Amino acid sequence: MRPIALSLAIAFLVAVRAGAEFAQPVPDTLEALGERLFFDVNLSVNRTQSCATCHDPEYGFADPRGMASIGDDGESIGDRNAPSAAYAALTPVFHKTAEGLWAGGQFWDGRAPLLEDQAGGPPLNPMEMGMADAAAVVARLNEDVTYQQAFEALFDGGVLADPVAGYAAMTQAIAAFERTEVFAPFDSKYDRFLRGEVDLTREEDLGRVLFFSQQFTNCNLCHQLGQSAIDPKETFTSYEFHNIGVPENTALRALNGVELGVIDEGLATNPDVAGDPNQRGKFKTPTLRNVAVTAPYMHNGVFEDLRTVVLFYNQFNTPNPKRQINPETGVPFRAPAVSSTLATEELTHGPALDDQRVDAIVAFLKTLTDARYEPLLED
Repeated sequence: MRPIALSLAIAFLVAVRAGAEFAQPVPDTLEALGERLFFDVNLSVNRTQSCATCHDPEYGFADPRGMASIGDDGESIGDRNAPSAAYAALTPVFHKTAEGLWAGGQFWDGRAPLLEDQAGGPPLNPMEMGMADAAAVVARLNEDVTYQQAFEALFDGGVLADPVAGYAAMTQAIAAFERTEVFAPFDSKYDRFLRGEVDLTREEDLGRVLFFSQQFTNCNLCHQLGQSAIDPKETFTSYEFHNIGVPENTALRALNGVELGVIDEGLATNPDVAGDPNQRGKFKTPTLRNVAVTAPYMHNGVFEDLRTVVLFYNQFNTPNPKRQINPETGVPFRAPAVSSTLATEELTHGPALDDQRVDAIVAFLKTLTDARYEPLLED
């Protein structure tokens, strides 16, 4: 092919690609724009990672890849497990309750007061999406004609000309998408049971009774928000912060290089708490919706199996040494990473559970799985 003809061919391909970009539907709502942003890998420095990478919609908007997420550089590994983004929009703003307890906010330590604040965190985190600053992110948005048109239509004119305003608009759109029913459908077997559409099995129903019991378990002390055991919008978290004695995840630290013995201060790292020693080692109570399909568990991903989690809680209520064994390691559960603030009163509330009741609680927790994820449940 002659050089002139080759140049024309290249020019044609470039034009075709540009035309395809122009042909993409321009999001006409904040929610639609937020959905496009949520799945856009171009918002990470190496163009390999999007919000959906660590909050995978196929796995309960959690990260199924391991104990902690791998960063955009392919090497960095954090020290905390990525919490599910499902039902996160229902989290109240970070605040103090009437009882003087901290509650709400996004992330394990509640440091992002609002959903918009959380959406703005990962792109600028060097361990995650790794962008240098807001200006770098907005520059990526300006590369895309579809974004230019959408932001111009949905926000004040010229919003992407201002890095601060453009970045805030981006987080607003992502948060709008996360507030849609896609993230909080309330269509699990438990929800269908409340609506009279299905019956629970005997084991599942026993687990339900135990879960909401004021006498036989301590589950609902932290994992019930509503006043009623049949609240149709129960999120299964009080959003409060507690130290439940989670041990250090030595396996994770062997991967991420964090020195053994380093304490994750949890809530005490929240700027609004100002290093209060009484908040050391406390983490936000997560929702139990989709818990059966969002392993591993705890803020550091230390447990792989849901039954292990129930047994972990049960260890505080039994003197039997055999009931204090971690089935994943074959040895006793390790000591709490922080012992000074341990929620002893809550953890020791209620009697020890036998295997039948442990299994029943696990069976009930599986009923909290959204319909779209039910195929992921083990038989």
